[in-house]
Amino acid sequence: MILSPGQFQEKCAAVFRPELRKNKKIERFRVSKKSGSALSRLRHLACAALATLALSTSLTASSRAEQPDIERIEISARPIARFQIGLDQKIFGPLEFVGGLEMTSSSRNLGALSAFRFLKPGSDFIGVADTGFWYFGRVARDSALRPTGIENFRMVQMVDSSGDAIEKKWQADAEGLAVKDGIATVGFERTHRIAQYRIDPDNIGAPFRELDFLVPRNELRTNRGFETVAYSAEKGGLVVVSEKSLDKAGNIFAAIIEGPKKGVFTVKRNGEFDITDGAFLPDGDLLLLERSFSMASGVKMRLRRIASETIAMDQVADGPVLLEANMGYQIDNMEGLDVWQRSDGALIVSLVSDDNHSILQRNLYLEFILHGD
Repeated sequence: MILSPGQFQEKCAAVFRPELRKNKKIERFRVSKKSGSALSRLRHLACAALATLALSTSLTASSRAEQPDIERIEISARPIARFQIGLDQKIFGPLEFVGGLEMTSSSRNLGALSAFRFLKPGSDFIGVADTGFWYFGRVARDSALRPTGIENFRMVQMVDSSGDAIEKKWQADAEGLAVKDGIATVGFERTHRIAQYRIDPDNIGAPFRELDFLVPRNELRTNRGFETVAYSAEKGGLVVVSEKSLDKAGNIFAAIIEGPKKGVFTVKRNGEFDITDGAFLPDGDLLLLERSFSMASGVKMRLRRIASETIAMDQVADGPVLLEANMGYQIDNMEGLDVWQRSDGALIVSLVSDDNHSILQRNLYLEFILHGD
């Protein structure tokens, strides 16, 4: 049993004060007033130290008790062999469709997958859901290196700085993710922040730091905050891009938040598309995933390549569209993107969708080879 600090003080008093002992015969000697005063101070110091130790132990045990449980989820994955519905076409501009998966499960928590990054190229991954969950898993492959399933999939609630599970959506709206050197950097909307965590799939714990995102907080729209969090070796650190927080010219706020080149810039808004994720390519360009939705045309997705030289403080970054797809293709609400190199040297672009926990939407995983890099 763990005692409260108050209970511990009572126990201390019973031990150190003769008049409170049940067996007063153990008090066999008298002390002078002078030595008694010193002994009294010693008793108080000892009790204070022991009470502090008891409090620390109590808090540690409480923190362990409140650690959210990891849910292990069995994923059923239906292969997607064709990107364009009804056609066998594989090549779409510089992109070649490799394959995909439609993921389902009986778990009520599967869904809302807003960002992910591979911890091992094309295999083990970490991700965040905008419902305030971490997720982990592994992509299974066939002999041709096509995705065939999702293995060892787990989800666990995020915790706040006190170690308590975050229950409120507006505090746990995780949208962007970057991974480097065992650190996960997460972008949150609504309560706008960029927080860092030490990666441990068995106990990822509380954030240990928040970063200055440089963009004035009053310029960030409530549900249009940082969807892209990505590392750039060329820029010297983290780059963040908002979904649709616009400046007076209608361009999208972004920033290099680390390194000697840090500063605020914007990304040219092209049409009605909003930015949902991004990752840097080997040559330093930024590949952005974008999405649009209307009741008339439904959902669309787009990949746009932002030239590295335009990503700089006070500049407007822009670049060409590589791919655009509508509901005639195997897409949904595409929100997450990563870029990695396959064992045969191919540069792969991987995408995931956020189903918003709606029966009308799907959890998809898609892969493309990006040629020409």
